[in-house]
Amino acid sequence: MTMTARNEASENRDGVATVAVERWRKGENQLTFDDIAEESPVALVYNGISYAVMMTTPIHLEAFALGFSLSEGLIQNPSELYSVELEQHDSGTEVQLTISAQRMAELKARRRNLAGRTGCGLCGTESLQQAIRPTRPVEGVLLPTPEAVQHAIVTLENHQPLQNQTGALHGAAWCNPAGEIQVLREDIGRHNALDKLIGTLYQQQESLPSGFALISSRASYEMVQKASQTGINTLVAVSAPTSLAIKLANEANLNLIGFARPGRFIVYNRSKQASENSL
Repeated sequence: MTMTARNEASENRDGVATVAVERWRKGENQLTFDDIAEESPVALVYNGISYAVMMTTPIHLEAFALGFSLSEGLIQNPSELYSVELEQHDSGTEVQLTISAQRMAELKARRRNLAGRTGCGLCGTESLQQAIRPTRPVEGVLLPTPEAVQHAIVTLENHQPLQNQTGALHGAAWCNPAGEIQVLREDIGRHNALDKLIGTLYQQQESLPSGFALISSRASYEMVQKASQTGINTLVAVSAPTSLAIKLANEANLNLIGFARPGRFIVYNRSKQASENSL
């Protein structure tokens, strides 16, 4: 897969804008500046046909394009994405993707318009069947150890520079079996952050390394779908899962942990093949 950028694409920006503000504190008003997370429309165009417009933080867009393509089932492996080009416009960014003819034919059959809210995964969906795709089962693995989960949680903040700077971004991290964060991606949308992480991992190697995904948000059903579709067999969320997320995790044989906080977490689903674990 080749990747090029045209017209100084958003990939080269840091995802933060500085604006003039009035800061009120302890009865005093002060003119100062504040760092704000960038939010920009990104159009995903496959073989010349527009497929989706997502509101994102415009960084790591090549990884986002690959991760979205994989997690939405538009391609089955990274080799089916031949090239990615970024085109910067005044109104946002166009990501031009070239995929295999077979996958493009399938995309045309299920084409929909996702233009809408931040990280929206249902906008434009035409039927209930389209809304909830069948899950792809993952290989059963043991739950990560409590020590690994705790290590990942307590170090998460140190790996979120944009969140620390702006207070507005979600993070998705890949942790090794010891809970050490190997890579983290940030975005205003939790789905986008996970797609960026997935894309980054598959840019680096053909299969996922051992470990688990950690997200700084709730675990909605879309997050479980994206995880199982791309081979992630353990998803750890800082906040709660939804009922549908738990149902899909069970169908996909995926370990699902929620409310992962310092000193505690809750196991909502355990891989069926892993009858024993470290707890």
